[in-house]
Amino acid sequence: MIETDFVLKKYNSSNVINGSATWKTPSNIALVKYWGKKEHQIPENTSISFTLDACFTITTLDYKLKKRHAELDSASFDENLKRVQVDESQKETPSNDFNFEIYFEGAKKDDFKPKIEQFFKRIELYVPFLKEYDFKIESRNSFPHSSGIASSASGMSALALCVMSLEKEIDQTITEEYFNKKASFLARLGSGSASRSIEGELIVWGAHHEIKGSSNLYGVKFPFEVHENFKNYHDTILLVDEGEKQVSSTVGHQLMCNHPFANERFKQATTNISKISEVFQNGDLKRFIAIVESEALSLHAMMMTSSPYFILMKPNTLKIIHKIWNFRAKTNSNICFTLDAGANVHVLFPENEKEVVNNFITSELIQFCCKNHYICDRIGQGATQIPNM
Repeated sequence: MIETDFVLKKYNSSNVINGSATWKTPSNIALVKYWGKKEHQIPENTSISFTLDACFTITTLDYKLKKRHAELDSASFDENLKRVQVDESQKETPSNDFNFEIYFEGAKKDDFKPKIEQFFKRIELYVPFLKEYDFKIESRNSFPHSSGIASSASGMSALALCVMSLEKEIDQTITEEYFNKKASFLARLGSGSASRSIEGELIVWGAHHEIKGSSNLYGVKFPFEVHENFKNYHDTILLVDEGEKQVSSTVGHQLMCNHPFANERFKQATTNISKISEVFQNGDLKRFIAIVESEALSLHAMMMTSSPYFILMKPNTLKIIHKIWNFRAKTNSNICFTLDAGANVHVLFPENEKEVVNNFITSELIQFCCKNHYICDRIGQGATQIPNM
């Protein structure tokens, strides 16, 4: 599908006066990392991720029609379609055109409004009914906000799904496949990694010549049969630092624009997609470990060699990594680590090693966590809608 396929055609919002939609949407952890993007949230390289289960956002979108609107005529649709090609700076509309309130974990959060407003501006061309409604957004996470777990991924994907539920009310002819692709497409415009949080278990985002159906515009399910070794894979997240990140992911992505090693990094990621695709099909856990850990360290190497440079790892991050390496060398375990854009460590291991690895984590690793906090997670199936009570 192409960008114009996601423009809402003729519609009549006057039939949907008010309502509510609630989605529970997981975070995800990239195995081959996305770091660096072009205009309009287009990735510089393909990424692939495990969809998580226990780390999720629940968002409710209440909506109420401001006034009745006539069905768009053909001229209006044609004009809207042309606007897809307009430069981003020309798309923006006055902030008071979008009317919404946002609450996070029960508290009103006006400081979240600029990011949501920017998101609405980016997606308005594709869901032009946004200005026709008053919204109330209520959201909460199952994990600490801004702590290196991808809260923007689960948060933006949850909101995108709520918006799509409203579109489904307005246009009940849309299919489930279209619904999911457009939700991923919209989520991407809020946060790139959010495009990978709509479905599960393995999601690819970014066009790659060996991944059928892959696209820069939205995430797709890994199209090949996955080996039994990767079923019910575990991800225990060690919360080394629960505070705000020193440098936001948005800034980090921007620093790739003039990075001296950017092009080689993008080539590396493209090659690693090919390698890990083979691994998921043949079950080679040792190659999986080598690719995933290399990707994690490459991500942070890009941060440490950008201008300005920065380090998101903490001393305890490195202590955990060395502990994992020593344990693996002694036991021949298939435990490994990956890192997101933060200090926290994702400890990955197969289902058949959960008892041994969990004992190792509790006895050797949680001492390096902030207040001994960690989250036991595993691969999940993707977002689910919560029925209104």
